[in-house]
Amino acid sequence: MIEILYASASQPGTEGGNPIMSLLPFLAIILIMYFLMIMPQQKKQKETLKMRNELKPGDEILTIGGIYGKVEGINEKDGKLIVSIAKDVKVSLAKSAVANKL
Repeated sequence: MIEILYASASQPGTEGGNPIMSLLPFLAIILIMYFLMIMPQQKKQKETLKMRNELKPGDEILTIGGIYGKVEGINEKDGKLIVSIAKDVKVSLAKSAVANKL
């Protein structure tokens, strides 16, 4: 009985199936991950970059450190913002430190 199983397993011409069909589940997982994870993250990054580039003096902002302030000036050459966080207190921040425009 075992000899019959060995003989049928080693017959020439029997293939394990289509190799493309064996890769199909992996391709489907990659495609699903792209649409559920990567694409929304790219969209969010583009929106954040657009918001940071559209900042102008007078805008209220929230930094990634949790500090609320008002944009007083913009230095485009260095990519810095002058932000007023209290009366007579101004700080210089990188544009990338802005989390939200309020």
